[in-house]
Amino acid sequence: MNKGNIKFRLMEVYDFNAVVLIDKKVFKASRPDYYRMKFETLVQSPDHLPTSLVAEKDDGTVIGFVMGRLYIGEYGIADKKATLDTIGVDPDYQNKGIGQQLIKEFADHLRSLGVQKVDTLVDEKDTELMHFFSANGFIPSKTINLERGL
Repeated sequence: MNKGNIKFRLMEVYDFNAVVLIDKKVFKASRPDYYRMKFETLVQSPDHLPTSLVAEKDDGTVIGFVMGRLYIGEYGIADKKATLDTIGVDPDYQNKGIGQQLIKEFADHLRSLGVQKVDTLVDEKDTELMHFFSANGFIPSKTINLERGL
């Protein structure tokens, strides 16, 4: 597939079904409630600047997405910072550079908003995802993710 035939644009409410379908193909489980919550926060809320993107073919078929959130001065961190929350590429289009291009477009969009850093969380046991992010310029952060069992 020629990446020149792929268009990247801001995610819209009408992309919900396509995102849920891609996620189902990737994870072999449907999670519409999970994405409904994400769309309410990241796509529909007037309190958040739009940062989430989709990749679509010439015919409008969504083949990938990246969802993120912008933080300005939160957690006591003065920088404009963003988090890459979720990324997904339809398995029929994986290993064709679509994920890499989504990361690039996401970074370019964030940069245009004045963001200086983007972070994400990855399970340290997920070596495939760790490799993907590493290959796309992500390095271990100087912040520590803390958790507490309940």
